[in-house]
Amino acid sequence: MKQKCVILIDGSNFYFKLKDLGLNNLLSFDFSKFSQFLARSNKIMGNYYYVGRIRQDGSTKTEKLFNAQQKLIGQLKKHNVTYKFGYLLKSNGAYHEKGVDVQLAVDMLVTAYENIADRIIIVSSDTDLEPAIKKTKEKGKIVEYIGFSHKASVAMVSVCSESTLLKKEDLSKFVI
Repeated sequence: MKQKCVILIDGSNFYFKLKDLGLNNLLSFDFSKFSQFLARSNKIMGNYYYVGRIRQDGSTKTEKLFNAQQKLIGQLKKHNVTYKFGYLLKSNGAYHEKGVDVQLAVDMLVTAYENIADRIIIVSSDTDLEPAIKKTKEKGKIVEYIGFSHKASVAMVSVCSESTLLKKEDLSKFVI
């Protein structure tokens, strides 16, 4: 039976897992085909990509990062993926993403409580999502963890209703 599904992608988590596999050019990634692959024959009710917003501070580094992010946003729009921003906090010269997991968790719960979809597909290995996953499952929803076989999250596999672990060859076909 065809289900309604929502796809939630933790952008930073996704990027670094792809980078580990040598597939780090998101500007050549076919998000449309990837989403259909994840949804299988289910109807996609929403497709979201969460990422920390790059703020320019006048440095060459942030200018380069900002321009790359703008290109990524263009790519996401082209593939009808809704992007949602968290923010980046600079601490000791390094940037840390903030607010993305909370936003993803809220969207998961809204999907469950407003009965937007029967299946929530999460592309993230972040175990901070566990409480939201448990509540979503209590509402009778299927929560599917999409992980990566080279760095699977045992905790996510155990807490989610279903799990799919992707290999490099599964992902290579989405690089245009």
